[in-house]
Amino acid sequence: MALLRRNPAALAAAMLLFVLLLAALFVAPILVDAASSTDLRGRNAPPFDFGRNWLFVLGADALGRPILPRIIVAAQNTLLIAGCSVVLALGVGSGLGLIAGYVGGTTSQILMRVADIIMSFPSLLLAVIVLYMLEPSIFNLVIVLTITRIPVYLRTTRAEVMEIRKRMFVQASAVMGASHLRIILTHILPIVLPTLMTIATLEFAFVVLAESSLSFLGIGIQPPDITWGMMVAQGKPYLTQAWWLSFWPGLAIILTTLSLALLSNWMRLAFDPAQRWRLEL
Repeated sequence: MALLRRNPAALAAAMLLFVLLLAALFVAPILVDAASSTDLRGRNAPPFDFGRNWLFVLGADALGRPILPRIIVAAQNTLLIAGCSVVLALGVGSGLGLIAGYVGGTTSQILMRVADIIMSFPSLLLAVIVLYMLEPSIFNLVIVLTITRIPVYLRTTRAEVMEIRKRMFVQASAVMGASHLRIILTHILPIVLPTLMTIATLEFAFVVLAESSLSFLGIGIQPPDITWGMMVAQGKPYLTQAWWLSFWPGLAIILTTLSLALLSNWMRLAFDPAQRWRLEL
Protein backbone atom coordinates (compact mmCIF):
# COMPACT_ATOMS: atom_id res chain seq x y z
CA MET A 1 0.00 0.00 0.00
CA ALA A 2 2.90 2.34 0.76
CA LEU A 3 4.31 1.74 -2.72
CA LEU A 4 0.91 2.45 -4.24
CA ARG A 5 0.69 5.80 -2.46
CA ARG A 6 4.04 6.77 -3.97
CA ASN A 7 2.53 6.52 -7.46
CA PRO A 8 -0.34 9.03 -7.82
CA ALA A 9 -1.46 7.69 -11.20
CA ALA A 10 -1.68 4.10 -10.00
CA LEU A 11 -3.38 5.21 -6.77
CA ALA A 12 -6.01 7.18 -8.69
CA ALA A 13 -6.54 4.21 -11.01
CA ALA A 14 -6.97 1.81 -8.08
CA MET A 15 -9.43 4.16 -6.36
CA LEU A 16 -11.48 4.56 -9.54
CA LEU A 17 -11.65 0.81 -10.06
CA PHE A 18 -12.59 0.28 -6.41
CA VAL A 19 -15.44 2.80 -6.65
CA LEU A 20 -16.60 1.24 -9.91
CA LEU A 21 -16.58 -2.21 -8.33
CA LEU A 22 -18.59 -1.00 -5.34
CA ALA A 23 -21.10 0.69 -7.63
CA ALA A 24 -21.47 -2.45 -9.74
CA LEU A 25 -21.94 -4.69 -6.70
CA PHE A 26 -24.09 -2.60 -4.39
CA VAL A 27 -25.57 0.37 -6.28
CA ALA A 28 -26.53 -1.33 -9.55
CA PRO A 29 -29.18 -3.64 -7.98
CA ILE A 30 -30.88 -0.57 -6.46
CA LEU A 31 -30.99 1.32 -9.79
CA VAL A 32 -32.26 -1.49 -12.03
CA ASP A 33 -35.81 -0.15 -12.11
CA ALA A 34 -34.67 3.44 -12.64
CA ALA A 35 -32.42 2.36 -15.52
CA SER A 36 -35.33 0.76 -17.39
CA SER A 37 -38.08 3.28 -16.63
CA THR A 38 -39.05 5.34 -19.71
CA ASP A 39 -40.26 8.94 -19.93
CA LEU A 40 -40.97 9.93 -23.52
CA ARG A 41 -41.41 13.58 -22.52
CA GLY A 42 -37.71 13.60 -21.54
CA ARG A 43 -36.33 12.00 -24.72
CA ASN A 44 -32.65 12.88 -25.27
CA ALA A 45 -32.71 15.25 -22.30
CA PRO A 46 -29.37 17.10 -22.10
CA PRO A 47 -26.93 16.51 -19.24
CA PHE A 48 -26.48 18.76 -16.22
CA ASP A 49 -30.11 19.85 -16.17
CA PHE A 50 -30.28 20.39 -12.42
CA GLY A 51 -33.97 21.16 -12.54
CA ARG A 52 -34.70 17.44 -12.91
CA ASN A 53 -34.09 14.42 -10.72
CA TRP A 54 -30.41 13.81 -9.90
CA LEU A 55 -30.60 10.54 -11.84
CA PHE A 56 -30.76 12.63 -15.03
CA VAL A 57 -27.52 14.50 -14.29
CA LEU A 58 -25.89 12.85 -17.35
CA GLY A 59 -28.98 13.25 -19.50
CA ALA A 60 -31.48 10.74 -20.87
CA ASP A 61 -31.55 8.44 -23.88
CA ALA A 62 -33.97 8.21 -26.81
CA LEU A 63 -36.65 6.62 -24.61
CA GLY A 64 -36.21 9.05 -21.73
CA ARG A 65 -34.27 6.60 -19.56
CA PRO A 66 -31.65 8.24 -17.30
CA ILE A 67 -28.11 7.58 -18.48
CA LEU A 68 -26.38 7.55 -15.08
CA PRO A 69 -28.31 4.54 -13.69
CA ARG A 70 -27.92 2.76 -17.02
CA ILE A 71 -24.13 3.23 -16.94
CA ILE A 72 -23.97 1.82 -13.40
CA VAL A 73 -26.20 -1.17 -14.26
CA ALA A 74 -24.25 -1.74 -17.48
CA ALA A 75 -21.02 -1.71 -15.45
CA GLN A 76 -22.29 -4.73 -13.52
CA ASN A 77 -22.78 -6.74 -16.72
CA THR A 78 -19.55 -5.56 -18.35
CA LEU A 79 -17.41 -6.28 -15.29
CA LEU A 80 -19.17 -9.60 -14.68
CA ILE A 81 -18.40 -10.83 -18.19
CA ALA A 82 -14.82 -9.54 -18.12
CA GLY A 83 -14.19 -10.88 -14.61
CA CYS A 84 -15.52 -14.37 -15.34
CA SER A 85 -13.58 -14.53 -18.61
CA VAL A 86 -10.30 -13.45 -17.02
CA VAL A 87 -10.66 -15.79 -14.01
CA LEU A 88 -11.50 -18.80 -16.19
CA ALA A 89 -8.75 -18.05 -18.71
CA LEU A 90 -6.25 -17.50 -15.88
CA GLY A 91 -7.19 -20.77 -14.16
CA VAL A 92 -7.22 -22.95 -17.26
CA GLY A 93 -4.30 -21.28 -19.03
CA SER A 94 -1.99 -21.20 -16.01
CA GLY A 95 -2.90 -24.79 -15.09
CA LEU A 96 -2.07 -26.04 -18.56
CA GLY A 97 1.07 -23.88 -18.58
CA LEU A 98 2.28 -25.39 -15.31
CA ILE A 99 1.81 -28.87 -16.76
CA ALA A 100 3.46 -28.00 -20.06
CA GLY A 101 6.43 -26.30 -18.44
CA TYR A 102 7.03 -28.88 -15.72
CA VAL A 103 6.40 -32.09 -17.69
CA GLY A 104 7.81 -30.96 -21.02
CA GLY A 105 8.19 -33.39 -23.89
CA THR A 106 5.24 -34.40 -26.07
CA THR A 107 2.64 -33.02 -23.65
CA SER A 108 4.21 -29.58 -23.80
CA GLN A 109 4.42 -29.65 -27.59
CA ILE A 110 0.78 -30.68 -28.00
CA LEU A 111 -0.44 -27.92 -25.68
CA MET A 112 1.71 -25.33 -27.42
CA ARG A 113 0.42 -26.33 -30.86
CA VAL A 114 -3.16 -25.99 -29.63
CA ALA A 115 -2.29 -22.53 -28.30
CA ASP A 116 -0.69 -21.63 -31.64
CA ILE A 117 -3.85 -22.68 -33.49
CA ILE A 118 -6.03 -20.48 -31.27
CA MET A 119 -3.63 -17.54 -31.56
CA SER A 120 -3.46 -17.88 -35.35
CA PHE A 121 -6.98 -16.42 -35.49
CA PRO A 122 -7.50 -12.77 -34.49
CA SER A 123 -9.27 -13.10 -31.13
CA LEU A 124 -12.01 -10.60 -31.91
CA LEU A 125 -12.67 -12.15 -35.32
CA LEU A 126 -12.86 -15.61 -33.77
CA ALA A 127 -15.34 -14.32 -31.20
CA VAL A 128 -17.46 -12.74 -33.95
CA ILE A 129 -17.57 -15.98 -35.95
CA VAL A 130 -18.47 -18.16 -32.97
CA LEU A 131 -21.12 -15.77 -31.65
CA TYR A 132 -22.72 -15.55 -35.09
CA MET A 133 -23.06 -19.34 -35.02
CA LEU A 134 -24.27 -19.53 -31.40
CA GLU A 135 -27.06 -17.68 -29.64
CA PRO A 136 -25.71 -14.45 -28.10
CA SER A 137 -25.81 -14.80 -24.32
CA ILE A 138 -23.67 -14.03 -21.30
CA PHE A 139 -22.59 -17.67 -21.02
CA ASN A 140 -21.54 -17.95 -24.68
CA LEU A 141 -19.78 -14.60 -24.52
CA VAL A 142 -17.78 -15.64 -21.45
CA ILE A 143 -16.80 -18.98 -23.03
CA VAL A 144 -15.68 -17.38 -26.29
CA LEU A 145 -13.63 -14.65 -24.58
CA THR A 146 -12.11 -17.25 -22.24
CA ILE A 147 -10.97 -19.51 -25.08
CA THR A 148 -9.37 -16.64 -26.99
CA ARG A 149 -7.32 -15.54 -23.94
CA ILE A 150 -6.14 -18.93 -22.62
CA PRO A 151 -3.00 -19.06 -24.85
CA VAL A 152 -1.65 -15.86 -23.28
CA TYR A 153 -1.50 -17.43 -19.82
CA LEU A 154 -0.44 -20.84 -21.15
CA ARG A 155 2.60 -19.55 -23.03
CA THR A 156 3.67 -17.17 -20.26
CA THR A 157 3.35 -19.78 -17.51
CA ARG A 158 5.16 -22.44 -19.53
CA ALA A 159 8.10 -20.12 -20.21
CA GLU A 160 8.36 -19.15 -16.53
CA VAL A 161 8.11 -22.74 -15.28
CA MET A 162 10.72 -24.04 -17.70
CA GLU A 163 13.20 -21.55 -16.25
CA ILE A 164 12.24 -22.02 -12.59
CA ARG A 165 12.30 -25.84 -12.62
CA LYS A 166 16.05 -25.75 -13.33
CA ARG A 167 16.83 -23.80 -10.16
CA MET A 168 18.64 -25.52 -7.34
CA PHE A 169 15.88 -25.23 -4.70
CA VAL A 170 13.44 -27.06 -7.00
CA GLN A 171 15.95 -29.84 -7.66
CA ALA A 172 16.70 -30.03 -3.93
CA SER A 173 13.00 -30.48 -3.16
CA ALA A 174 12.79 -33.31 -5.68
CA VAL A 175 15.86 -35.01 -4.18
CA MET A 176 14.30 -34.77 -0.70
CA GLY A 177 11.27 -36.69 -1.96
CA ALA A 178 8.72 -33.91 -2.49
CA SER A 179 5.95 -34.90 -4.90
CA HIS A 180 5.57 -33.17 -8.26
CA LEU A 181 2.30 -31.58 -7.14
CA ARG A 182 3.90 -30.22 -3.98
CA ILE A 183 6.83 -28.79 -5.93
CA ILE A 184 4.49 -27.08 -8.39
CA LEU A 185 2.13 -25.63 -5.78
CA THR A 186 4.63 -24.60 -3.09
CA HIS A 187 7.80 -23.74 -5.00
CA ILE A 188 6.91 -22.82 -8.59
CA LEU A 189 3.41 -21.32 -8.50
CA PRO A 190 4.20 -18.60 -5.89
CA ILE A 191 7.00 -17.31 -8.13
CA VAL A 192 4.89 -17.35 -11.29
CA LEU A 193 1.74 -15.91 -9.69
CA PRO A 194 2.81 -12.22 -9.55
CA THR A 195 3.53 -12.26 -13.28
CA LEU A 196 0.17 -13.89 -13.97
CA MET A 197 -1.68 -11.32 -11.84
CA THR A 198 -0.01 -8.48 -13.74
CA ILE A 199 -1.01 -10.04 -17.06
CA ALA A 200 -4.54 -10.70 -15.79
CA THR A 201 -4.99 -7.02 -14.89
CA LEU A 202 -3.99 -5.96 -18.39
CA GLU A 203 -6.06 -8.73 -19.94
CA PHE A 204 -9.09 -7.48 -18.00
CA ALA A 205 -8.82 -4.22 -19.93
CA PHE A 206 -8.58 -6.13 -23.22
CA VAL A 207 -11.64 -8.23 -22.41
CA VAL A 208 -13.64 -5.12 -21.47
CA LEU A 209 -12.79 -3.65 -24.88
CA ALA A 210 -13.58 -6.93 -26.65
CA GLU A 211 -16.95 -7.29 -24.91
CA SER A 212 -17.81 -3.68 -25.67
CA SER A 213 -16.88 -4.17 -29.32
CA LEU A 214 -19.03 -7.29 -29.63
CA SER A 215 -21.98 -5.59 -27.94
CA PHE A 216 -21.50 -2.56 -30.20
CA LEU A 217 -21.73 -4.89 -33.23
CA GLY A 218 -24.95 -6.37 -31.85
CA ILE A 219 -23.67 -9.90 -31.23
CA GLY A 220 -22.93 -9.55 -27.53
CA ILE A 221 -25.41 -8.91 -24.75
CA GLN A 222 -28.98 -8.50 -26.01
CA PRO A 223 -31.74 -6.24 -24.65
CA PRO A 224 -33.17 -5.87 -22.07
CA ASP A 225 -29.68 -6.44 -20.58
CA ILE A 226 -27.28 -3.57 -21.17
CA THR A 227 -23.54 -3.06 -21.38
CA TRP A 228 -21.39 -0.04 -22.13
CA GLY A 229 -20.80 -1.19 -25.71
CA MET A 230 -24.53 -1.56 -26.33
CA MET A 231 -25.16 1.94 -24.94
CA VAL A 232 -22.59 3.37 -27.35
CA ALA A 233 -24.30 1.56 -30.24
CA GLN A 234 -27.75 2.78 -29.19
CA GLY A 235 -26.52 6.38 -29.13
CA LYS A 236 -24.79 6.21 -32.52
CA PRO A 237 -27.84 7.37 -34.57
CA TYR A 238 -28.13 10.46 -32.37
CA LEU A 239 -24.51 11.63 -32.37
CA THR A 240 -25.28 14.89 -34.18
CA GLN A 241 -28.13 15.93 -31.88
CA ALA A 242 -27.50 14.05 -28.60
CA TRP A 243 -23.79 13.33 -28.31
CA TRP A 244 -24.08 12.44 -24.63
CA LEU A 245 -25.86 9.15 -25.37
CA SER A 246 -22.61 7.60 -26.61
CA PHE A 247 -20.12 9.90 -24.90
CA TRP A 248 -20.72 8.87 -21.27
CA PRO A 249 -20.59 5.06 -21.75
CA GLY A 250 -17.61 5.55 -24.06
CA LEU A 251 -15.90 7.62 -21.38
CA ALA A 252 -16.60 4.83 -18.86
CA ILE A 253 -14.88 2.33 -21.16
CA ILE A 254 -11.86 4.62 -21.65
CA LEU A 255 -11.41 5.39 -17.95
CA THR A 256 -11.76 1.73 -16.94
CA THR A 257 -9.27 0.41 -19.48
CA LEU A 258 -6.84 3.27 -18.80
CA SER A 259 -7.02 2.60 -15.06
CA LEU A 260 -6.37 -1.09 -15.59
CA ALA A 261 -3.38 -0.31 -17.82
CA LEU A 262 -1.89 2.08 -15.23
CA LEU A 263 -2.44 -0.41 -12.42
CA SER A 264 -0.91 -3.21 -14.47
CA ASN A 265 2.19 -1.11 -15.12
CA TRP A 266 2.52 -0.41 -11.39
CA MET A 267 2.09 -4.09 -10.53
CA ARG A 268 4.82 -5.01 -13.03
CA LEU A 269 7.29 -2.86 -11.09
CA ALA A 270 5.97 -3.63 -7.60
CA PHE A 271 6.14 -7.42 -8.04
CA ASP A 272 9.63 -7.38 -9.56
CA PRO A 273 12.37 -7.10 -6.88
CA ALA A 274 14.82 -5.88 -9.50
CA GLN A 275 12.52 -2.99 -10.52
CA ARG A 276 10.83 -2.16 -7.21
CA TRP A 277 13.43 0.47 -6.38
CA ARG A 278 11.91 2.69 -9.07
CA LEU A 279 8.75 2.99 -6.94
CA GLU A 280 10.69 3.65 -3.75
CA LEU A 281 12.52 6.72 -5.03
